[in-house]
Amino acid sequence: MIKASELLATAYEEALIGLGEGGIPIGAALFDSDGTLLGRGHNRRVQQGDPSLHAETDAFRNAGRRRDYRDTIMVTTLSPCWYCSGLVRQFGIGAVIVGEARTFSGGHDWLAAHGVSITVLDDAACIDMMTRFIAERPDLWHEDIGVAE
Repeated sequence: MIKASELLATAYEEALIGLGEGGIPIGAALFDSDGTLLGRGHNRRVQQGDPSLHAETDAFRNAGRRRDYRDTIMVTTLSPCWYCSGLVRQFGIGAVIVGEARTFSGGHDWLAAHGVSITVLDDAACIDMMTRFIAERPDLWHEDIGVAE
């Protein structure tokens, strides 16, 4: 069985890509239950000028259409915001792996209360990346997700 930290590596790579593009460093990936990558993406709301293009949304769109999502795992470097938590609930994604929830604790508790399996890894690299980003770019952080708390 594939480890959660191995799945997180894909989302973390996406976050680094987003950071390199001048965007918010949040990455995500959607896997099936055996660890096969279905889609990956990163927050591109700055790069594309699209406020709905969060990392989880990008990964979900890149995964393509499926008949159902119950056996899928959404992996994200940061606790999903309410918008992305809604996506998980709307499509019945069965599990979410969260890199970190220290800098932002979004809707993962709500998802857990509604039957979604939640794993928070408290990953040091994810925490460090977001902590540095928030300190260096508070204007960009508070433009979007930072105001949702």
